[in-house]
Amino acid sequence: MATYERYHCWSILLRLFHWMFALSIVFLVVTGFYISNPWTNTLLEGSASFPMATMRYIHFIAAYVFSAALAIRLFLYIFGNAQERILDILPVTRRNLNNLKMTFLQYTYLSGDHDERLGHNILAGLAYLLTFVAAVVMMLSGFFMLYPEISFWEGWGVLLFGSQQSARYLHHLLMWWFMIFAVIHIYLCIWNDCTEPEGLISSIFTGAKFKHKA
Repeated sequence: MATYERYHCWSILLRLFHWMFALSIVFLVVTGFYISNPWTNTLLEGSASFPMATMRYIHFIAAYVFSAALAIRLFLYIFGNAQERILDILPVTRRNLNNLKMTFLQYTYLSGDHDERLGHNILAGLAYLLTFVAAVVMMLSGFFMLYPEISFWEGWGVLLFGSQQSARYLHHLLMWWFMIFAVIHIYLCIWNDCTEPEGLISSIFTGAKFKHKA
């Protein structure tokens, strides 16, 4: 019978980032769809309820939470523990390259081998890094649309996105990435918990994972 040891894996800051990021995305997507294509009766917009203003307010609050989460993750990429730093997920070492290969084969059901790691596997880590970059672009395009009259955003916004409409299109396009990513992420987390006794899902609440006892 295999025995396991409990290891501290994720700091409270990483767990805080995860839930801030996840919950803000839910609110941003729902309100973003409404802002793009309101589904209430247009007569309500001229009433005291004014749903568009409410949706925009919720969207902006969620956007600031989203931005704060990105700041936390950037800090952890540089100053976090060994599992949270960016070097732990980059395929720049032989072990990381091997983990990338083994994880890909495992996820595609071409192999049953599992490379046990305390932190993220390299495939997941790279997906999270790509999502972080997409989130930064999402944040910048959002602030450009929110503050077009401010000289700083006007200058950098035009330089980065060209126009408000281009920024809006990119902002909407990236929203689909976050929805697709969320579905795949939840599926793989459940799949991993069903196939490997690492405690992946519980770790985002407790900060601890389990490894085979040496």
